[in-house]
Amino acid sequence: MNLKKIITITAVAVISVLLIYGFILISRIFSANTKFEENEVYVHVPTGSNYSDVKKILAPYIKNFDNFELVASKRSYPENVKPGRFLLKKDMNNIDLVRAMRANVPVKLAFNNQERLENFAGRVGSEIEADSTSLLKAFRDPAFLEANGFNEENVFAMFIPNTYEVYWNTSAEKFRDKMIKEYHKFWTPERIEQAKKQGLTPVQVSILASIVHKESVKRDERPRIAGVYLNRLRLEMPLQADPTVIYALKLRDNDFDQVIKRVFYNDLIMKSPYNTYVNIGLPPGPIAMADITALEAVLNPEKHDYIYFCASVDRFGYHEFASNYADHTKNAKRYSDWIASQGVTR
Repeated sequence: MNLKKIITITAVAVISVLLIYGFILISRIFSANTKFEENEVYVHVPTGSNYSDVKKILAPYIKNFDNFELVASKRSYPENVKPGRFLLKKDMNNIDLVRAMRANVPVKLAFNNQERLENFAGRVGSEIEADSTSLLKAFRDPAFLEANGFNEENVFAMFIPNTYEVYWNTSAEKFRDKMIKEYHKFWTPERIEQAKKQGLTPVQVSILASIVHKESVKRDERPRIAGVYLNRLRLEMPLQADPTVIYALKLRDNDFDQVIKRVFYNDLIMKSPYNTYVNIGLPPGPIAMADITALEAVLNPEKHDYIYFCASVDRFGYHEFASNYADHTKNAKRYSDWIASQGVTR
């Protein structure tokens, strides 16, 4: 066999080996490498995690970890692990998997209808890495409160219900700082001026709005209810808002899960800064997280001479309004008789 033929055979053999190796390598890199049945899953990498931690986190989702590690090492991922929330899709190949582990996907965090700061911290803590304890500590930080004109009782007014994008690995302090920015974004010069026209500060608007929010779920009625309470404030009458009494009862009992549909005379004379039957003016803080419609109702109240209202028997969910005590007494008796007929004792 001549030299030329030997070289040709050797070259063909080498090329064949390289092609086979290349095919195997390409297969390892580009073959689907997931083992979950869902179309997509999210994985969470805690702050401070290293590559060994990530391997444990990804183990339930990746079929062949050797193939993943081959690509991960070539792309310097083990040295550049990032915390966060990452989206894996079914049948991703290894390049896509490594790319996915570099793309921190924000959480769309929506909140409303929270009754107190502790509930809110729990709600947020279920969606981001920071837990409720660290969130409460950040919200109640004395330096933060003083710098932003809040105290522990009214800081709940800072949170404006909406849907926000935040990274899962956002710290408690960074989340709090984002919320104060959103608060100032909501309180535009125009809204601050509207509050002044009602004789209120933004925090006072939030406190009154929390009462309006609790009084009615009917958005079209909220400006009228806000008008009643603003009339009472101007007349220096007690607000006499049942939701504040219910809040005071829950606070006294340290039980915010109890359901209270009816208040009695002994409840109305209970000593509490939140009882607006015995105290003139607003309570020291919000009794709930007021939504934007309730805030806008206080900023743009209906103008009228009503100073009384009670739940309607004829239009459930709505209220009957009165400008004098005699008419209110009639409305209240109708409702009281109806509620007694339903067997509601608490």
